[in-house]
Amino acid sequence: MRIALLTREFPPEIYGGAGVHLEYLARHLDSTPGLDVDVHAFGAPRTSPLVAGSYQPWEALASDESYGPALGTVSVDLAMAAAVAGVDLVHSHTWYTNLAGHLAKLVHGIPHVATAHSLEPMRPWKAEQLGGGYAVASWCEATGLASADAVIAVSGGMRADLLAHYPDLDPDRIVVIHNGIDTDEYRPDTGTDLLAGFGVEVGVPTVLFVGRVTRQKGIVHLLDALDHLSQSCQVVLCAGQPDTPEIGAEVRARVDALGSGPHRIVWIDEMIPRPAVIQLMAQASVFVCPSIYEPFGLINVEALACGTPVVATAVGGIPEIVVDGETGLLVDYVPSPDHDGVPADPARLAGDLAAAIDRLLADPNQADAMGRAGRARVEEHFAWPEIAARTAE
Repeated sequence: MRIALLTREFPPEIYGGAGVHLEYLARHLDSTPGLDVDVHAFGAPRTSPLVAGSYQPWEALASDESYGPALGTVSVDLAMAAAVAGVDLVHSHTWYTNLAGHLAKLVHGIPHVATAHSLEPMRPWKAEQLGGGYAVASWCEATGLASADAVIAVSGGMRADLLAHYPDLDPDRIVVIHNGIDTDEYRPDTGTDLLAGFGVEVGVPTVLFVGRVTRQKGIVHLLDALDHLSQSCQVVLCAGQPDTPEIGAEVRARVDALGSGPHRIVWIDEMIPRPAVIQLMAQASVFVCPSIYEPFGLINVEALACGTPVVATAVGGIPEIVVDGETGLLVDYVPSPDHDGVPADPARLAGDLAAAIDRLLADPNQADAMGRAGRARVEEHFAWPEIAARTAE
C-alpha cells in the first residue's frame, strides 16, 4: 500500500511538535512491511528519498495582508491534491493539509485519514495573527475532518475536543494514538560541550522552557511566575519565532524588566540543533510547560525522556503524559469565561507555577526521582515502535 503523508513541516523545516512527529512517523511507516510512504510537504525541496513533492504558495497569493498565508495554504493544498494521483491512501496533518486530503479523496477516490494535532476553535487568539485567514483555516479544518474516513486524535483530551467542536463526527471514526519519541535519541545526557556557546551556566539549579513565543505556549505566564520564586535559579528560555511582532515585543520587554532581578535569565532566541536541546533538557533541574492549550504536548515527553521532571499546566493531553506527583507536578489552568486565551486569574496561575517550581528546586532528591520515573514512563508508553504499529493498523 502506498501512503501519501501530507504535512506543512518536514526536516529540515520543523517548528513544532507536529513536524517532529512527521519526521519519525514517515521513517517508521516506510519500514513497515507492505507500506511505502510518499511525503508531500510545504517549502523548499528536500534531500530525503521519502519526499515526493515540496510546494510553495502560488505567487499571486503571496499577499502581505494578514490573511495571505491562509490563502497561500489553500493553493498548496490544491497542488498536493493533484500530485498524489496513484497512491492508495492520503494521511493529512493539521489544518494546513486537511483540505488537501479532502480534495484528494474526492478527485482520486481514495481514503483520507486525518491526524488532529490541534483544533482551530481552541485557538481563537490566532485571529490576532491571521485576521480573516483564521476563518479560512477553520473552514479548511472543518471540511477535511468532516469527511475523513478516520481521524487520529493525539490524546484523549483531543478526542473530547473533537467531539465537542465537531459533534457530527462519528465517534467510531476517531481513534486515540499518542505521539511517539525516539528513546535512543532522547535520553539522559551528561555532556555539556554543546551548551557553552549559548551562555548557559552548568551545574547550577536551572529552569528550562522550550517553545515558540506565542500565546498558546504560555511563556508570559512563566515570566510572571519568576516574580514569585523563592529559590534562586538560572532560567533558560529556548524560545523563538514569535507569532506576531506584538507578542515578541511584549516578551522582550518582560525579560528586560526581569534582568535586574535575582534570577539569571538566558534567552536563546534561535532554533538550535536537536543534540543541544537534548543537553539542555538533561542538564535542567526542572522543565516548565505553561501552555494554555496543548493537544498532546510532545515537548513534555522529550523532557521526561531526558530524565528531567516537568512542571506543566493540566491542559489537553498533558495529564496523559505527566503523572502528577510521580513524574512531575501539574498546575490547574482555568480559562477566562470568554476563552480568549487568557487565564481567568493570571496572578494565581503565576503563583501556582512558582510554587511547583520552588518545590522541585528545593528538593533535588524528589526531582531526581521524578526524572527517573518519567524516563521509565516514556519507555513504556511513548516509544515509536508501538506508536507506528498502531498508526499502520
